[in-house]
Amino acid sequence: MRRATVTRTTGETDIAVTLDLDGTGVVDVRTGVGFFDHMLDAFGRHGLFDLTVRCVGDLDVDAHHTVEDTGIVIGACIREALGDKAGVARFSQCLVPMDEALVLACVDLSGRGELFWDVPIPVPSIGTFDSQLAHEFFAGLARDAGATLHMRELAGENGHHIVEAAFKAAGRALRFACGPDPRVTGVPSTKGTL
Repeated sequence: MRRATVTRTTGETDIAVTLDLDGTGVVDVRTGVGFFDHMLDAFGRHGLFDLTVRCVGDLDVDAHHTVEDTGIVIGACIREALGDKAGVARFSQCLVPMDEALVLACVDLSGRGELFWDVPIPVPSIGTFDSQLAHEFFAGLARDAGATLHMRELAGENGHHIVEAAFKAAGRALRFACGPDPRVTGVPSTKGTL
């Protein structure tokens, strides 16, 4: 089974995540940050990941540590659940529209985790959610998953729509990159490792 549970405790957050790459999109998330929970629900449902997240963070400071550290732990779950990556598609992309917003996510499970982000969000906050935290989540996820992740906003005016399209696009792109390719034998790399 391509499933992992990772816990991480720091002076700022206490997080436990369980992720099944071959799930059906059953999501149970509690971070204490309402909009972020909504985004993680969209990420899991559209990625068809079974995802459980429990996070207690220093929300008396702000949501930064909660959001970034959750991205780190979800990324670590993805890396662990993939194992040696034998038989995976490795590359994928998804373009998601949400009303006027249009966001592209491209993934390479390269082992070299980095985010390339060009998603301007026209408002400083969405409800009480600091818009900059979307970048922090995906940076942590990409780094710890060992995935090169490019995200581009091609259109958009409404901050909620833009961020939600980004989470859905990333979920779907990861779904297909992590998915099995029946024509691939071994690890899809000329180096023999990812």
